Amino acid sequence: MPSTRSPVFESCLSSLELLHRGKVRDVYAIDESHLLFVASDRLSAFDVVLPDPIPDKGRVLTDVSLFWFDYLAGEVRNHLADVPLEQVLDARELAMVSGQALVVRRLRPLPIEAIVRGYLIGSGWKDYQRTGAVSGIRLPSGLQQADRLPEVLFTPSTKAAPGEHDENIDFKNLVNQVGLDVANQVRDTSIAIFTKAARHAGEKGIIIADTKFEFAVDDQGLVLIDEVLTPDSSRFWPVQGYRPGSSPPSFDKQFVRDYLESIGWNKSPPAPRLPAAIIAQSAEKYREARRCLTGR
Repeated sequence: MPSTRSPVFESCLSSLELLHRGKVRDVYAIDESHLLFVASDRLSAFDVVLPDPIPDKGRVLTDVSLFWFDYLAGEVRNHLADVPLEQVLDARELAMVSGQALVVRRLRPLPIEAIVRGYLIGSGWKDYQRTGAVSGIRLPSGLQQADRLPEVLFTPSTKAAPGEHDENIDFKNLVNQVGLDVANQVRDTSIAIFTKAARHAGEKGIIIADTKFEFAVDDQGLVLIDEVLTPDSSRFWPVQGYRPGSSPPSFDKQFVRDYLESIGWNKSPPAPRLPAAIIAQSAEKYREARRCLTGR
């Protein structure tokens, strides 16, 4: 059921030090070894935070991420910490962020995003139209928008500073940034967990067209961090009715992107306000993705 609580646009936890307020997440310091991640109801599009929150969005992102962390635990370690929220927040603050907060290990993220593509869409489609390749990877000619790719592609990108846009990089550039061993681990792990997740989602009626993962490295190796395979970090399409040749309907924020494209916004701040109908439909798409993927 939708929450009756007001959307959390910015969390205000006075008992902890706010380290970072990102496009979606607020990050607080707990101690030298742990952080508190709060998934807000903010929505970003084209790397700009929109002025209107999406009700229940933070809960959906948290719930879906927890599902995938558990489902993929046999493939890769993650940053979740075995520390109850009740040990970190008092009852008042706990109520403010209930269902939207996670205690995680304090790690240093790798300076890249691991993008995995199963279908030709978004910036990959634009890249292919210009060059016949995606992030330098040559593809067969004659592919259509939203076509399934001949094989899953790993196409990393930079992590842009606030107000800037991520940029696709090739594998050689990735190696220059993190080293060959880590680059190989990130690529192989990203493809493996995407493939496993896509198989599960397909059984539930959802195509995962593409997604982005983030990783850190500790003394034992690679660690999956941040959010995982959520409607914010992925493109989810319904299996039923999927047809290549155009951008399919989705269970993710592409719905809002399409609306913003339709009104001719120049994709620079400030972002326009969203109509109530767009907010309500977007919230329901997020909830539907959670229901399909997790059964919750």
